[in-house]
Amino acid sequence: MKQKSLGHLMVDIETMGNGSNSVICSIGAVEFDLFTGQIGRKFYQTINIQSCIDLGLKMDGSTVEWWLFQSLAAREAILKDRVNLPMAIMDFWSFVKNIFDDEIQVWGNGARFDLGILSDAFKACAMILPWKHSNERDVRTLVSLNPLIKKQMPFIGTAHYPIDDCLHQIKYCHKTFTTFNPNHRWHF
Repeated sequence: MKQKSLGHLMVDIETMGNGSNSVICSIGAVEFDLFTGQIGRKFYQTINIQSCIDLGLKMDGSTVEWWLFQSLAAREAILKDRVNLPMAIMDFWSFVKNIFDDEIQVWGNGARFDLGILSDAFKACAMILPWKHSNERDVRTLVSLNPLIKKQMPFIGTAHYPIDDCLHQIKYCHKTFTTFNPNHRWHF
């Protein structure tokens, strides 16, 4: 029997491009409750870059150069314990399906970045997403309602490490959401 889910999943990916069909270096996801800020189960997997290229995903030179200027911790993280893309996608699919029902709210930072590129990877692996497209949520849209909250929220951890990025996004999304919904009485 499934443990009761918290209803929301924050997803963050690291890539070697910023457009459709980009190579994915790592996938991170954190279950959370938007109303309380409670954190639940976590998923993290690094991916063999060549396995993405073999499936037709693309690298962008400017993004590769950008990675060269990121912290040593962030660069080292994408090179540890890598698996081929199909295995990572299957493991992520299982993680999501073992926790959530069909009404999961899945959050990505940008309308088409994290969730869009992840959708491309699922297609490249001939798999379907483990959630409904209508349940995708955009972090940037929520943040735009009160951008000062994000600006004032200190980052804890390693930037561009997906779990730390997810945790940071959850903090400022929860705080932004509760400024508009202090009694937690409605759901979207």
